[in-house]
Amino acid sequence: MLRSVAVPLIDGVAPFEFGLLCEVFGIDRTEEGVPLVDFRVCGEIPNQPVPTSIRGVSITPEHGFDALQSVDLVALPAARVRDEYPEKLVKALRETDATLLSVCSGAFILGAAGLLDDRNCTTHWREAGQFQARFPKARLDASVLFVDDGNIITSAGTAAGIDACLHLVRRELGTKIANTIARRMVVAPQRDGGQRQFVELPIPECSSDSLEPVLEQVLDTIADNHTVATMAKLAVMSERTFARRFAAETGTTPNKWLSLQRVLHARRLLEETDLDVDTVATRSGFGTAALLRHHFHRVVGIAPSDYRRTFSCR
Repeated sequence: MLRSVAVPLIDGVAPFEFGLLCEVFGIDRTEEGVPLVDFRVCGEIPNQPVPTSIRGVSITPEHGFDALQSVDLVALPAARVRDEYPEKLVKALRETDATLLSVCSGAFILGAAGLLDDRNCTTHWREAGQFQARFPKARLDASVLFVDDGNIITSAGTAAGIDACLHLVRRELGTKIANTIARRMVVAPQRDGGQRQFVELPIPECSSDSLEPVLEQVLDTIADNHTVATMAKLAVMSERTFARRFAAETGTTPNKWLSLQRVLHARRLLEETDLDVDTVATRSGFGTAALLRHHFHRVVGIAPSDYRRTFSCR
């Protein structure tokens, strides 16, 4: 059950992510049949204002971190990522028996407490590289909206935090209660945690300039029928030497790099033009709409037409 929730705040907490936790767990909706939750806002020092990530805005918690020991859920909002987190909070997280939920960069606090070692988790895609380098034992999946790993739930960016919270409400209190809260918040009642984050896809970069002219030429002619053989010819290398040098300089294979660049080009065309999917496929070098859909869905997680409806600039 979900009878009590503690939300610990630290310097640099994100007000919106704190607010979504308040919306899901902190508002009295008993008139609509939602059980009342004992909602506790906690800080290192009770009744001392905690500065947020917005200049001139602070939040004053009523409770101390000791309140984390007697609740069903500890929910961690996003906060400024730092080298060290308050020892009192880290210690309280290690000692509590509560279910743990993090929103966005709140996962860094769980990582700092050693609670994500050998656990499935996620965080915002922009912090994924830093997170993985800092917590190599965590099993990070930076492509999904949220991960339910039993007593630890981690989520990606802001909207994914809402999804994770509603998922937990559904798990603990049932679908009817989750739908009631979602309807009041005017959000979708359920998005699967495995749905992809809409990330800004990383583009592998060369560690030296030896292949850069070749990659630039391929990008300028992305619609052409490029292969490993044609790229190796441009680089004046054998295919085997080219593939080995490419992997050493970019950290990926020529085929994977080329497929990603085609998807990125298709994505820009879907955002910025009214070209039909067949034309987008041709101009991206995929040749057919079917091949475009296959690669686009594999990388982005949704169909090209669905992506355009969501992200078109026109």
